Amino acid sequence: MKLQDIPKIKHTSNTNFFLLCGPCAIEGEDMAMRIAEKVVNITNKLEIPYVFKGSFKKANRSRIDSFTGIGDEKALEILAKVSETFDVPTVTDIHEVSDAAKAAQYVDVLQIPAFLVRQTDLVVAAAQTGKVVNLKKGQFMSPEAMKHAVQKVKDVGSDKAWITDRGTMFGYQDMIVDFRGIPTMKQYAPVVLDVTHSLQQPNQTAGVTGGRPDMIETIARAGVVNNIDGLFIETHFDPANAKSDGANMLHLDNLEGLLTRLVEIKKLVSSF
Repeated sequence: MKLQDIPKIKHTSNTNFFLLCGPCAIEGEDMAMRIAEKVVNITNKLEIPYVFKGSFKKANRSRIDSFTGIGDEKALEILAKVSETFDVPTVTDIHEVSDAAKAAQYVDVLQIPAFLVRQTDLVVAAAQTGKVVNLKKGQFMSPEAMKHAVQKVKDVGSDKAWITDRGTMFGYQDMIVDFRGIPTMKQYAPVVLDVTHSLQQPNQTAGVTGGRPDMIETIARAGVVNNIDGLFIETHFDPANAKSDGANMLHLDNLEGLLTRLVEIKKLVSSF
């Protein structure tokens, strides 16, 4: 697929990586608009193709009392308002077959969560909407196995898919990025590196996922050096009080500096 397949995508004529960035979950309109405005300004300045990311609901939770969302329609309407206000495309994840057609009315890219990427009916339903499908590699899957997920999209008659690597389980409570998988998966589709989820530390006894946000720049730099097509970064202006995945988010204040350095690295890599 080509980036130009995504409505409202900008800055596609340069050699920059593209960016999926935003909060883990839509917590409300004000926070979504505040984050979107900041990221749009930064990506326009640096000429990075940008897709606003926000989950309209969270289904994969450690505990039953974990935050799941503010209501499906309300969150989806906020995503649509972000797109209309800032003229940017949006992406959200879906968890059930019925979510595909519903979310497709509001967003431009449908994301298949890593734990669900082998669910054929879900992948097919997403592809049948005609939207771009972001296939997150399962933490338990080899890079080679992702060709089958991509093929499911193609078998529906669409080539609008990319793969996102969000790390591989390393023991019970840690993740690791195997950069050898990037060139392998690029044979099947464009590849995105999910920097922040790759730094999660799951299965904590408290029932809340931990993380290593101090390693965000390390992983992001390595991805750019290894010719990743896109980066996925979750960000928040108050990660400590974010309602989902705050432990591995990048503080919004640190985003511009990080992206500025990554763009310079990309320019250097592209010159070789």
